[in-house]
Amino acid sequence: MKISRPTLDEAIDSFTGGAVVREGRVKFEISPLVENGNAVPVSVEVDSPMTETDHVRRIALFNEKNPQAEVVVFHLGPRSGRARVATRIRLAASQTVVALAETSSGDFWSAKANVIVTLAACIEDISQQ
Repeated sequence: MKISRPTLDEAIDSFTGGAVVREGRVKFEISPLVENGNAVPVSVEVDSPMTETDHVRRIALFNEKNPQAEVVVFHLGPRSGRARVATRIRLAASQTVVALAETSSGDFWSAKANVIVTLAACIEDISQQ
């Protein structure tokens, strides 16, 4: 029995609750050409004063072709000091990667990047997806 993987749009809608996502405020750094998809450096920074009344609540990364569409979700608050996260992710193939930020006002902001992967990671017969 094959387990259905949500599409990129379905995963984003689940994260946002169907709210409108606007482009901007998110600075997303990921290489457009990745030699090895096993450990791809990623950083996300969101333009926010990070005050008690105006801060970033969550930053999430989503991908188009990995076995799981939601890669990671970081939870932040005003005491985080700044809305910046960095990690390494695995990429199964060349694909679109999306960074999303949710603010304390309930707004969602995004940035996306197309990444070409020459040596894929975490392959689970993605041709069926």
